[in-house]
Amino acid sequence: MTDIFQKILELKKSGKPSALVTVIKTRGSTPRSSGSKMIVEPDGDIHGTIGGSSVEALVIEEAREVIASGKSRVVTHNLNDEQHEDTGMVCGGIMEFFIEPLVTAPHVYIFGGGHVALPLARLLAQTGFTYTLIDDREKFARAERFPAALNIHVGDPAKIAEELETVPSDFIAIVTRCHDHDYTTLRAVIKKKYRYLGLIGSRNKRRQIFERLRKNDGIPDKLLEKVHAPIGLDIEAETPEEIAVSIVAEMIAVKNRRAAQKKLSKKTQQ
Repeated sequence: MTDIFQKILELKKSGKPSALVTVIKTRGSTPRSSGSKMIVEPDGDIHGTIGGSSVEALVIEEAREVIASGKSRVVTHNLNDEQHEDTGMVCGGIMEFFIEPLVTAPHVYIFGGGHVALPLARLLAQTGFTYTLIDDREKFARAERFPAALNIHVGDPAKIAEELETVPSDFIAIVTRCHDHDYTTLRAVIKKKYRYLGLIGSRNKRRQIFERLRKNDGIPDKLLEKVHAPIGLDIEAETPEEIAVSIVAEMIAVKNRRAAQKKLSKKTQQ
């Protein structure tokens, strides 16, 4: 049990979404008793077990659905299922599970460690986000400059972007030091999973980069339309600090808009 709670802390710190499965009721012959727990990650990897066999496989898939929806659920499975209508098991019992999403702070990948990234990182840490910093310059990508960063990567932003395994809840801010890095980084992440993707620069820069992505890389408009470019809310921001405020405000709006949509959907169903 200690290992389970330690893993929960690790997952929360990393910002990776997951779900906690708890056996809340049993009847008859079952492989695990009430209170048994298991953590499920988005790719189906597990930590702990609630009994193995087909019942565990079913619960893993239900936990992945909980991760995607963000909504807890209670599920019951029959382990005395000779008719193969549920688990197909013949243990003779029934198990009830509570599956809950493990809420983590939204995570931001900041590409670029320059003048805008510095106040952006500071504001993100103050508003409940976690972040990873990526830059190709060691003097910019260092812990002394970004003390709240979960991770700091030094290297070609586009190459690092290509290797990222993002999840649908991730935020991405591209604020590198030059247009070429912005272009290659955007090209590397645009087909990945994310909740928010923003590109710094003017409307003219957006037009040029988007045209290159269409003609040279075959990126469809439906993906380009998802990019927030110019990044941030239009508040006539000029200084790095003002630009950072506009970016974080836009990220908060995107994060809260999803929560508001969930509440509206729930009210509509009532």
